[in-house]
Amino acid sequence: MIKIEKVSTESKAQVNRFIRIPFKLYGHHPQWVPPIISDVKVQMNPAKHPFYDHSVAEFFIASRDGEDVGRIAALENLLFNKYHATKQAWFYFFECKDDPEAAKKLFETVFDWAHARGLDTIVGPKGFSLFDGYGIQVEGFEHRQMMTMMNYNFPYYQRLVEDLGFEKEVDFVSCYLDPTVVKVPEKVHRMAEKIVQRGTFAVKTFSSKKELVSWGGKIGDAYNRTFIKNWEYYPLSDRELKYLVDSILIVADHRLIKIITHGDDVAGFLLGFPDLSAALQRARGRLAPWNLIDLLMEMKRTKWISLNGAGVLPQYQGLGGNILLYSEMEKTINDFGFKHADLTQVAETAVQMRNDLINVGGKAYKNHRVYHRKN
Repeated sequence: MIKIEKVSTESKAQVNRFIRIPFKLYGHHPQWVPPIISDVKVQMNPAKHPFYDHSVAEFFIASRDGEDVGRIAALENLLFNKYHATKQAWFYFFECKDDPEAAKKLFETVFDWAHARGLDTIVGPKGFSLFDGYGIQVEGFEHRQMMTMMNYNFPYYQRLVEDLGFEKEVDFVSCYLDPTVVKVPEKVHRMAEKIVQRGTFAVKTFSSKKELVSWGGKIGDAYNRTFIKNWEYYPLSDRELKYLVDSILIVADHRLIKIITHGDDVAGFLLGFPDLSAALQRARGRLAPWNLIDLLMEMKRTKWISLNGAGVLPQYQGLGGNILLYSEMEKTINDFGFKHADLTQVAETAVQMRNDLINVGGKAYKNHRVYHRKN
């Protein structure tokens, strides 16, 4: 018999049970990258995570005969619903054994939770911030998860949610870029040089982590304004922007972050991150001193880069900023000797970027699907 428990976020025992479920499900699966346990605890703590300044979330565990077999979180993002004039509840942190009854009970709990709050649509997986990763993976299971910037799940997850009446909302496709194959045309590089020579735009690089940190506020503000037309957009609070930027800076190599400027304004950005997946797998969710040393060493030896954040503000699109962006993307991959690049989770609604990637030889190799269901 399935039992559903609401997690008290003040109970260390219940929070730890919730967090440990995916560790039990995936074990040492070669494609799964464990989350940092302390980060998940912050996500579940209303006193620490800025999401709770404006919105609410609750957490649930499913158990069968005393064994934890699944979990889920129910979220109401009040800022998103106000901006889009919707009545959505989001689900997140869904993990489950291949147990249709357990999945059904978990989602029924979310449906009831949403109904009690007057919400008419369930959407997900969608998390607490823009870097939490979207969707249930439906393609590319043979490839390792890109750090904690996306989710990994077993193939049967798609069946569990679709059997409960969920339908596709939007796909987030990750593209593989092979530097030996992906080539930005030489004429694009020449055009980029002319754009810089004319003074329309400039490319800002950083000489140190300290200098990058000093630009954190500008980068966060530009990130918030760039994706204003995107499906997932909502206006982030000041504390959410700071949390997002601080999270970026933790794993950032200042050399891989580039800013496109227009005068004194930030017009676009390219956020590159060295892939620390192997070290995160070895850390098993813990950040002991030796794990931190291993992460720093992995930053230097990894041959993979994640390009998770690339865009030009709407008012500068069509003026040459996009040309600079793609020119700098190829330079970043090649100049630092990366053998593999992952353009992480590009929404299918970003039609121009998807087309541009295909034109230069990018290959879609992972797909994460966000679902919806009327409540």
